[in-house]
Amino acid sequence: MQLDFSYYNPTTIHFGKDSLSKLSDELKNYGETVMLVYGRNAIKKNGLYDQVTTILKEAGKKVVELSGVMPNPTYDKLMEGSKLVRDHHVSLILAVGGGSVIDCAKGISVSAYCKDDPFQKYWVEFQDVDNEVVPVASILTMVGTGSEMNGGSVITHEASKNKAGRIFPPFVNPKFSILNPEYTFSVSEYQMVSGVFDTMSHLMEQYFSDEGANTTDYVIESLLKSSIDNLRVALKNPQDYEARSNLMWNATLALNTMTGLSKSQDWQVHMIEHQLGAYTDCSHGMGLAAISMPYYRHIYSGGVDKFVRFATQVWGISAEGKTKDVIALEGIDALEAFAKECGIVTSLRELGATREMLPKIAASTLILGNSYQTVTQEDIEQILEACF
Repeated sequence: MQLDFSYYNPTTIHFGKDSLSKLSDELKNYGETVMLVYGRNAIKKNGLYDQVTTILKEAGKKVVELSGVMPNPTYDKLMEGSKLVRDHHVSLILAVGGGSVIDCAKGISVSAYCKDDPFQKYWVEFQDVDNEVVPVASILTMVGTGSEMNGGSVITHEASKNKAGRIFPPFVNPKFSILNPEYTFSVSEYQMVSGVFDTMSHLMEQYFSDEGANTTDYVIESLLKSSIDNLRVALKNPQDYEARSNLMWNATLALNTMTGLSKSQDWQVHMIEHQLGAYTDCSHGMGLAAISMPYYRHIYSGGVDKFVRFATQVWGISAEGKTKDVIALEGIDALEAFAKECGIVTSLRELGATREMLPKIAASTLILGNSYQTVTQEDIEQILEACF
């Protein structure tokens, strides 16, 4: 059934081949100084850096740069950006890149004027944001996280080995995001498939919660099937605009909070992966893939009807003459087979994890308690062993 909910998302999306043309008009709404946040050299190699800086200069903006944001943005990088915001009185943070760059930008936006330790206050204690927040906008170059249309920010505190995520209220969302699927063409195959599994994991974390079949479940099933079909097309032709545009929009819809409506949501796979990432610095989507199948085999019996639905509706598995357990496990097997078909990592060893890390990862994983089965630190260590 549909549970009660309130929904609001303030992000404006400009989608398509000509979406960058909207940047000039959007910039009129902000002050003099823009901080451009990006990764290493990708946007300079593909020419996007020159396009964006030209538009900023034509708009009369003073540009401050924070480059070198890493795939798992660190607290040190966040603090570096926060100081730039204060020193230059930045009025807009413009993130150009994938989810990590946008996550870092949002983290900076809430941290720059925080008088306390922002990581402890916002990512550990989950306190309300009570200081000035600098507006954020984004130009997306890699899909998967959905960070372009939500308040999420995942930051790694290297000193404490704590990779923590926080979903901030909608006032932290990007004010606008520019999505041109062509900007994803130069992304490596490894990054592309990692991003698609990240999208699928977001959908599954929300889907595998509660019973029944509300409207949100139907939406999630459609987005999962679209991700599966379009990744297969994109692997054959990475410059297939239709496939890449579908994958881009799937990722945005998967985590703009719409697909979590009326759902209690699980997110335990993400909590495990965050700590895996803190120890290995692995690609987020690949870490999720390595953990997902063993985790779902561990908890499926507590929500067997939903796993049966997943198998039949998403993967087209026949239920005839089979028990619910068999059907459910065949659905998880189909997910694993798809991952292997697409070159997606399915073991922790491939991601640089060692067996000695596993107890530390398990012990430091936050347990949310929304799983179909009760999950303990010991269970997580067993799951990690099965992933290894």
